Amino acid sequence: MAKGILIAAMDFSAAPEDEFHDWYDLEHIPERLRVPGFLNADRWIGTENPKISVATYDLDNVGVLHSPPYLAVGGDNGSPWTKRTAKFRKSILRYEGEQLLPGDRTAPAGAAALFMIGMNVAPEHDHEFNEWYNSEHIPALGGVPGVLCARRYRGTGGTQRYVALYHLTSPEVLKSTEWRKAADTPWTQKMRPHFRDMLRIECRRYTRAVDAWGSRSPRLRGRAPGWPPARAGVPGVG
Repeated sequence: MAKGILIAAMDFSAAPEDEFHDWYDLEHIPERLRVPGFLNADRWIGTENPKISVATYDLDNVGVLHSPPYLAVGGDNGSPWTKRTAKFRKSILRYEGEQLLPGDRTAPAGAAALFMIGMNVAPEHDHEFNEWYNSEHIPALGGVPGVLCARRYRGTGGTQRYVALYHLTSPEVLKSTEWRKAADTPWTQKMRPHFRDMLRIECRRYTRAVDAWGSRSPRLRGRAPGWPPARAGVPGVG
């Protein structure tokens, strides 16, 4: 069965930054990684706008998102901390997808950057669009120096039906001559007029801030009143 993906992209420019990162790092991602079928989780920050956050989760299959363990922590069953931060973050994309190509690949370790592109295509060109993407576009971009992995998905949950993810050694890969050449073939030029609802996000890997003592524990400065919410039995939290 094809691997699945969950992508959450959001604008957190209105959020208390320390609280947003603490919620993500200390509660939200660990909570999801405890759900059977979640294989990994990576966080990314926009290179042009550092207030854009992207999280990617590889799944055994997209059906994991409909399993009782996930439903127990997702949606209306989100924690009080999740519901609190929802007031300060604006969703850009929430995407549930099935991997079309290569089909069973998970995210590589050590990527410094991520390029995500989502789109729809005019219905009458859907067949050729997929043929172009599978036989030319993904192989060409996947072969560019600095591209560690190239994958594409078909899914639901967002405006865009199709999403492609490219893990990179550096954000500069997208500016290379090799990338530009691979991304601008005659067949690509033919297909472009049929693209709809395009969403492009260029990211660097998120790295949790280290305090003056070299600790990656919860930050103590800049906390908004009333957070984190008390959680019984968790030392130092409540």
